[in-house]
Amino acid sequence: MNGDYMETIEPTLIVADAGPLIHLDELSALDVLRDYSGIAVPDAVWMEVLHHRPQALEQTNVRLFRQTTPPSSAQIKAITSLYTLHHGEREALSLCLSHSINTLITDDTAARLAAKTLNIKAHGTLGLLIRAVRKNFRTPSEVLSLLSAIPQMTTLHIRPSLLKDVIEKCRIEWKDNL
Repeated sequence: MNGDYMETIEPTLIVADAGPLIHLDELSALDVLRDYSGIAVPDAVWMEVLHHRPQALEQTNVRLFRQTTPPSSAQIKAITSLYTLHHGEREALSLCLSHSINTLITDDTAARLAAKTLNIKAHGTLGLLIRAVRKNFRTPSEVLSLLSAIPQMTTLHIRPSLLKDVIEKCRIEWKDNL
């Protein structure tokens, strides 16, 4: 069996940083995470989302659960200082390592680099929206609309040129399905 097939039939547990939960909820698109068996949300991340976007934690179409994080290991402490990670990002990476979870959702560049250093896959809001097309959770047109709406509807900080490039690449890739 190839990896794509396995991904569609085996439920997966992931860890969330605050950004994607907040930004997907701002777009009314948190349901693109519905195929994950569970989304572990470390305490610090839970509190950040609760402060900025409490309704994201009340969604019934995704399985979010608050998770107490064990104390940071020496490896996490070293990574934290190397990449200047915030408390929530540090807890998210600690949770990934302590529970052998290999996927983190985060929009923070430093957290993504730290995850890569730790052999943890990292996906952000843009990638999760694009993945929604592959999973048939959204049509290409819907995702292009959501991507285009990011500057007006979300608090996601993204370079306009990067967003424009992503939208153009998606248009080219999905041209036959628009």
